[in-house]
Amino acid sequence: MTDKSQHADEEPVTPSGQQGQQLLVAVHNHLRDELEQLRQLIRDVRRGATGPAETRSYLNRMAMRQNYWTLGAFCANYCRVLSTHHAIEDERMFPDLRRGDESLTPVLDRLAAEHELIAGVLDEVDRALVAMVGDESRLDETEQAVDRLADVLLAHLQDEEDALLGPIGRLGLNI
Repeated sequence: MTDKSQHADEEPVTPSGQQGQQLLVAVHNHLRDELEQLRQLIRDVRRGATGPAETRSYLNRMAMRQNYWTLGAFCANYCRVLSTHHAIEDERMFPDLRRGDESLTPVLDRLAAEHELIAGVLDEVDRALVAMVGDESRLDETEQAVDRLADVLLAHLQDEEDALLGPIGRLGLNI
């Protein structure tokens, strides 16, 4: 890590802190990659969607149904992983950062509030998935919910890295 491993004031980064920084970025990059896979899966399902004439084929209907179920399962797993990641941050990383530097409290409070906002968007995604699995014509709603999640989540992950990598490094937190 080069840019983000040093605090804005160029405070030294401990070896443990550098490991913590690298772990946070690795987890965030994994969440970004999985989100892109989810969005690609939606595009793939959409490309496979056919018009009414083609859907008369039993095999085609069964293949599309499997694609929708695959999308639903992948998305549900992604939502579970993201929720777990935020719970770990809220229960472990944020309290450790607060103890190490009380001046971070406003930033940590804002990031925790964003976790709640993201949880609400995850609920929207879940509701859209349930509706889509029951009615394949509702793919648009699922795609819109996932797009909202992407907008909120990607900004949050970047904001979190910008605000916390320096303190994690200088405080030596290996999260």
